[in-house]
Amino acid sequence: MLKKVENYIQKLQLLNLNDKVIVGVSGGADSIALLHILHTLGYHCIVAHCNFKLRMDESDTDEEFVRTNALSLKIPYYSINFETIEYAKAHKISTEMAARDLRYNWFTKLMTDNQAQAIAVAHHADDSIETLLMNLVRGTGLKGMTGISARNGNVVRPLLCSTRIEIENYLMKYNLEYRTDSSNATLDYTRNKFRNQVLPLLREINPSVQQTLYNTTKRFEDINAVYNNAIESIKNDIIVKTDSGIIINIQKLKKHDHIDSILFEILYSYGFHPDTIQKISTIIEGETGKVFYSEKYRLLKNRDQLIVSKIVNLDKKQFQISESDNIIFEPFTLEIKRLENTADFILSKNPYIIHVDAEKISFPLTIRKWTIGDSFFPYGMKNRKKLSDFFIDNKLSLIDKENVWLLLTGNEILWIVGYRSDNRFRISDKTEQILEISVSNI
Repeated sequence: MLKKVENYIQKLQLLNLNDKVIVGVSGGADSIALLHILHTLGYHCIVAHCNFKLRMDESDTDEEFVRTNALSLKIPYYSINFETIEYAKAHKISTEMAARDLRYNWFTKLMTDNQAQAIAVAHHADDSIETLLMNLVRGTGLKGMTGISARNGNVVRPLLCSTRIEIENYLMKYNLEYRTDSSNATLDYTRNKFRNQVLPLLREINPSVQQTLYNTTKRFEDINAVYNNAIESIKNDIIVKTDSGIIINIQKLKKHDHIDSILFEILYSYGFHPDTIQKISTIIEGETGKVFYSEKYRLLKNRDQLIVSKIVNLDKKQFQISESDNIIFEPFTLEIKRLENTADFILSKNPYIIHVDAEKISFPLTIRKWTIGDSFFPYGMKNRKKLSDFFIDNKLSLIDKENVWLLLTGNEILWIVGYRSDNRFRISDKTEQILEISVSNI
């Protein structure tokens, strides 16, 4: 097994013998085997142990066991205690996810502090099979069929080439002690249900099901590489990237076959549920204005576009501009100049510059987001108009409307910034002093 793991590391270039590596060691069979193998092969290991405080005294005993094991091998050792349940509640995530976040955040810090090359964890072939099954049940694309990858950023998994049985045989050969996590036998965690219930049932159908599924993940890795190349080519054809997301060109999308699969590969990475993606695919020919949400993103059907952008919480903060201010920098750069109204003065046609009658303006000015019920007198018109109607007339999308800022004098709208000023403050023949107001970085 030593040779098998060594060849696997070298083939995939997971680790360099000359550099330090952080080894996550829980004290269980897999991590003890990983540590012993890497140490025996001559890697410069640093042991990292997390005490998640989930199993009372058992967690503390595991910590002491790992510490003693590291000392016996004369390997540097670090440990940390986490209040995992409190973290999970605070972040509204599962205990499993909380432990994962805490563990990898700390591992990454250790790697940086120790100038290590990578973080080695003890996932093996059986774990990859369980991941495949979990992904199938949850709903997955082709990537989910490949199981666990040997490298994910700074995290490497040298034991993915080995099965649980091989690991147990290795431990017996070298007479290595390890700790047994009692929680592995419970059904409180999703992975344990697959390990302790689903896989035994599958073995009744096919005794070699684990090897079969493992071989399947390897085939899907190759297929996925070919598939990804094709998907990337399509993405380059139909997607335009923006500061907050992407814009999908529907007409270009429709020229490709298998629209549902293309949308899945694009939108799943933005957190959209497969059921939601299926609904999105049915409205590309439908009416404009349909909106769909993931946790962090929103998709808007806007004419011939699907606009994906980060969900924005409207900023209710107001920004004041005093009469002595010539320039401000929040929430964008706004500059005020005072000009004389001369015979050769020409009004700007730039949408980000307005000229108004200084005598009609009261300070301080206010910048804020628009709200329902806001209204103004559009430049060139004598009647009041609701902003919501103005937006419809000018065909502003939902995202455009969310990004609208107003400049007010007193309680009256002076300017829908970048769109239209208010007619009441326009320059006339009687105007002597002019305020030129310009914005940038908006």
